[in-house]
Amino acid sequence: MNTKYIAKDKCLILEITEEIDHHTTENIRRKADYEIENYIPKKVIFDFNKVTFMDSAGIGMLLGRYKNIRMLGGTTELVNVKSSIKKILEMCGILKIIPIREECA
Repeated sequence: MNTKYIAKDKCLILEITEEIDHHTTENIRRKADYEIENYIPKKVIFDFNKVTFMDSAGIGMLLGRYKNIRMLGGTTELVNVKSSIKKILEMCGILKIIPIREECA
């Protein structure tokens, strides 16, 4: 996972560079939590540009990060979500709390 922090906007961009499944979520979760605790951003953007697959473990990982960020007073957004992933997010209802933006700032 690649990260980029924009200090001016207090925005943390987390570019996920692998499939999100039960084999990879713990590693993604650990890295995301470290970056969130390090920067304490006002906005966290998950960039799904390189994600081709996500299962229910990925949904749990996103919800957990959403809750952590919200407790810190921040917001969460998703960008570059492929249509197959978007369908999964719509079915589970996660898009009701985490919006998808068309492109990353």
